[in-house]
Amino acid sequence: MKPKIILAAMILSGSTQSWAAPAPVSEAASSQSSIEKRLVALESMMKSRNLLQVELQQQLNLLQDEVSQVRGVTEEQSYKLEKVLQRQRELYQEIENRVSQAYTQPVSNATSVEQGNAGNEQTISADLSENEAYERAVALIMKDKRYDQAIPEFQTFLTTYPNSVYAPNAHYWLGQLQTIKNDAAKAIEHFKVVVNEYPNSNKRPDAMLKLGSLLADQGEKQPALKILNDLVSQYPSTTAAKLATDRLTKM
Repeated sequence: MKPKIILAAMILSGSTQSWAAPAPVSEAASSQSSIEKRLVALESMMKSRNLLQVELQQQLNLLQDEVSQVRGVTEEQSYKLEKVLQRQRELYQEIENRVSQAYTQPVSNATSVEQGNAGNEQTISADLSENEAYERAVALIMKDKRYDQAIPEFQTFLTTYPNSVYAPNAHYWLGQLQTIKNDAAKAIEHFKVVVNEYPNSNKRPDAMLKLGSLLADQGEKQPALKILNDLVSQYPSTTAAKLATDRLTKM
């Protein structure tokens, strides 16, 4: 009986050792390799992240430089625009002073350009180049007295900026300049544009006065009477209306 018990004990002992045997070497190596791969992947991700951060920082620096450049250009343009607007204000004040002097003189056919400067432009364009072009054309008259050169300058202005806030003023100037050149037909054409196409222009009363005077000089009495009477009726408190009244008493 004892030999059988001993044999059974030996079998059980061998089975227990078999269950407690360590894991194979290949499994441990595989686990270590997986960890190393993960570490390599993490290192790669960190490198990529660092490179991306460097690239983003470089782009941010470039954007900041561009913003600084744009801000500098904007400030420069604002300064130039302010200088133009200041020059416009000075020019308009000079025109107003000349008009005041002209209206204190005896009434004539008003063929001089200075007498045709009544009324300042009420609107100033926000376009820097548009302001410069208009001021350049006006300067040919007011400063340089180059009336012949001013005509193509205003014509070019109207072609380049047909919808400009200065369009009625440009037509008025052209009417005045053509009057000086004794080209009544062209002068009438420009004054008609101001009267018919720009009802809200502050140049309209003066254009009506010039148009009526020219029509009367051309022997077109009835159209002249109508335009001058319309002027007195529509703009009774203006200087142009007072001059029109004087003109009507002599017709």
